[in-house]
Amino acid sequence: MRKLFVLLLALPAVVLAGGLFVNGGFETGNFSAWTQGAGYWSGGAQPPADYLPGGLRHDFGYWQGAITNPGADPIVGLALNQVYAGNHSARINNDYNDYSVGVIRQTVLNYTDPKIYFEWAAVLQESHDISDSDNFTLTVRDDTTGNLIYNTSYSSANTPAIFNSVYRYGWDQWFYTNWQVETLDVSALSGHDFTLSLLASDCPYGGHAGYVYLDGFAATVVPSGPAVPEPGTIALMVLGMGAILIGKFRKH
Repeated sequence: MRKLFVLLLALPAVVLAGGLFVNGGFETGNFSAWTQGAGYWSGGAQPPADYLPGGLRHDFGYWQGAITNPGADPIVGLALNQVYAGNHSARINNDYNDYSVGVIRQTVLNYTDPKIYFEWAAVLQESHDISDSDNFTLTVRDDTTGNLIYNTSYSSANTPAIFNSVYRYGWDQWFYTNWQVETLDVSALSGHDFTLSLLASDCPYGGHAGYVYLDGFAATVVPSGPAVPEPGTIALMVLGMGAILIGKFRKH
């Protein structure tokens, strides 16, 4: 019994009082802890909730997201790495133009850390006008107050200075960003609930595609480079190790 207590005390402390981001950098190699949604766009407004399970436009047959590995983006090439940090990122939608829309969402309850960090990069094919081009919307909502504390939305007809241009086949124009590192100061909102949503969409005519990468959704900044365990992942590992040790002790 004494050996078991010594082993448990040697494990890192797990703080369960405040909310934890789980799999915010997608280092599990899948979308665990994230809600996924998909459907198609034929025009009009695109509320992300419409494409999530139970939504009016939800059709998972259109899901074209993926977990990516480090390497060159298929459109941009070496100018854009598919992963910002670690071994994986999430890509929502892809470069195939077929009306598809993809959404991911995660909610964190009772968040007590002072900052929220994440990184994103977008790739959008030259298309039509602002209201009917391939596009994306990335938001962070304070569910406790109902306020949006972060809201970024661009279409391929609205590409400010953070976007670069590249041509595929010499004539097919695409716009892309480098990885954008975002820092949200939520120190005055301690204990609130937050939801991050990312929607990426083709144009509504099946002729132009758009997609977005997401990485590093966490309470601490994730430097670009090799993978490091995320706080939420560490917590799950520690709890699992504790359960295994207790189970072994009971057998003896």
